[in-house]
Amino acid sequence: MKGRMDTELGQVIIDPDVIASYAGSVACECFGIVGMAAVNMKDGLVRLLRRDSLKHGINVKIENNKITLDFHVILAYGIAVSAVAENLISNVKYQVEEFTGMEIEKVNVIVDGVRVID
Repeated sequence: MKGRMDTELGQVIIDPDVIASYAGSVACECFGIVGMAAVNMKDGLVRLLRRDSLKHGINVKIENNKITLDFHVILAYGIAVSAVAENLISNVKYQVEEFTGMEIEKVNVIVDGVRVID
C-alpha cells in the first residue's frame, strides 16, 4: 500500500520504495551500522548490500498512513547492539517522519551480521 496525504491542492502519494531508499540512506549514516543486509533464503547466507541497493534490506508496510519499517543490518564489531539500535530507531523515526509527513508506528531492527571495520 502506498502512503497518501491529502492537501488543499490534491493528493500526495508516496511509494514504499521511496521510503525504503530514504530510510536506508539515513540508516547507513548512523554510528555502528556497516550497511544493509540481504539474506538468501535458499542457503541462509547474508551479504552486505551496495550503497545503490539499500532498499532491498528494508521492508516497508503502510497501513492507515502509519509506517512500519523492518531493517536488516550488519553492525560494526565491538559496538553495543542496544546503543546502535536505539540510535538507528531515533534517527530514522525523526528523519522519515519529517521527509514523508507520515507517522512511524514501529521500527524493527534485525541484526543479520557483524563485520570488523579497519
